[in-house]
Formats: sequence, structure tokens, C-alpha cells
Amino acid sequence: MRSLLDTNLLVYADSADEPIKQRRAIDVIKQHRAAGTAVLSTQVLQEFVNVALRKLRLPPALIRQRLGFYGGCEVVPATGELMAGALDLHVLHSFSFYDALILQAAIVSGCQQLLSEDMQHGATFGGVRIVNPFMAPQSVPATEPQSPARLR
Repeated sequence: MRSLLDTNLLVYADSADEPIKQRRAIDVIKQHRAAGTAVLSTQVLQEFVNVALRKLRLPPALIRQRLGFYGGCEVVPATGELMAGALDLHVLHSFSFYDALILQAAIVSGCQQLLSEDMQHGATFGGVRIVNPFMAPQSVPATEPQSPARLR
């Protein structure tokens, strides 16, 4: 199922302080990328780089490697038209503009779901269902986290 991946999935994949979420994020990302159903937006990639540099303190070479990996996904660019649609979502549904921009990217790219822990799980907007991948039943045991290098 075509799914737009929100920034939190990318961040958790490299965040060792949340081992259960890290493992789940890695599994979800790998599964969608392998199936060709992963969609990202330029905003998600920008937010990931910012958090990776400031909060996770990842080395630029590793961030560049991650961007190469994520480049294997479809990427929805931020355009004026996308921003106008996001503005409409912001006004109609009181989303923050940036959440609306991610949701609008999911809508225009034909995604069936937006995978995010930051939005209302189960809600549907413009034909896109918001799914919190960390609330779903997890078949992954709570053991040692996988190395983020497993994203290759």
C-alpha cells in the first residue's frame, strides 16, 4: 500500500534511545522501500537532516548515506501548488501548516496512508488514512535494536 513516511519514522530509525521504536521504524522503512510503496516529501527529508544534525548529532557522511538510501523512494517536491493545497487543509482542519504540507504531499502522490505518530491515528483526509505505525500490533520482539546500518 502506497504510504508517505513522516519524519518521525526516519528519525527513530537512527535513534538508539528508543530501541523498540527504532526497530519498528527500520522494519517499516525497509518493507515499504523494498515493495516500492515508500513515498517521502522534500519537507520530510529536510526535517530529517535537521534533526539528524542537531539532535542525533549524526556525522554528515552518514546523513548523506541515508539520503542516498531514501533517494530510492519516490520524493514529492514542495511546490507552490502543494503549499496552496496545504494551506486549504490548514484552514479547513486546523492542522499546523507543516502537518498539512505532509498530508497534502500524501494526497497528491496517491498514497492510501500517511505513516505518522504525530497526527490523529485512524483519521482520513482526502482519501489518505493516518496510521501510527507504532500503535499497530508489532511482530517484532523487544530485543536488542538493529543497527541503523541495516537500512542499506
